[in-house]
Amino acid sequence: MGVKLILFGRSRTLSMITRRALLASLAISPFLAAFKSVGNIKIGVCTRDSANAVKYGFDYIEPAAAEIAAMSEAEFRDYSDEVLTLPIGCRAFNGLIRRPDLKVVGNEVSLSALRDYLVPCMARCKHLGASIAVWGSAGSRNVPEGFSRRRANEQIAEFLRMAGDIAGQHELVIAIEPLRHQEGNILNTGAEALEMVRSVKHPNVRMIIDYYHLREENEDPKILEAAQREIVHLHFANPHGRVWPHDLAEDDHYAEFFRYLKKTGYSGGISIEGKGTFENDAAASRAFFRAAIN
Repeated sequence: MGVKLILFGRSRTLSMITRRALLASLAISPFLAAFKSVGNIKIGVCTRDSANAVKYGFDYIEPAAAEIAAMSEAEFRDYSDEVLTLPIGCRAFNGLIRRPDLKVVGNEVSLSALRDYLVPCMARCKHLGASIAVWGSAGSRNVPEGFSRRRANEQIAEFLRMAGDIAGQHELVIAIEPLRHQEGNILNTGAEALEMVRSVKHPNVRMIIDYYHLREENEDPKILEAAQREIVHLHFANPHGRVWPHDLAEDDHYAEFFRYLKKTGYSGGISIEGKGTFENDAAASRAFFRAAIN
């Protein structure tokens, strides 16, 4: 059974005035006029900082689901008030599972504990406007030494079917994120994620591609074409330092990646996930995506 969140009926006259003032100041920001969506693709940032995302002209934010899930009711109510007042929402969430006691693979897996965590977590994600919950979460899926990899893949499929059912109740999609081998020891490439998606065969289980992990694994960007029906989201960082991208000359694989992306007609979101700040990097990153996609 889903969890319904009722977050209305509170008197917040002073905070509403503050938010109106904030919106007024954002409305005249030069960044809003300069930076619009790049074609049909939305550009976002992996952050909880919704105010700066609006100020610097981004289309959405992508917080960590685990952080949202860990909030108290009062904290979540306050954060909801902040996000839902602004003209952008949370298109996606990353960091789905960070609690060390929640394992998807190994001898300590409890599907009931995972379900008890995911039900309210998905409800909160949906309330904040999300359509995608990204599952990278290497700590939850790493295969213990000596553990059967065949059984590990079976456990992941079991988890994804259950998570897909819960996500479906909230009109969300669980998206597998391939992670470089330095961070995880299973589902390291887009090809492996694609195989898992096709094995699970659940309408609410899909995948993302993260450019940084793709480059770290030296994976052919042709995976964008092979998996175009299953890819629902993208993460992006300049692989040289895992920082916000600034210039098309930074990496000699950018051109091929974006060539395949445009060939597939992708129209989802691209979230910047790397080291950087709005003040120092936003303008250059937005210019980068305009040049790369148009």
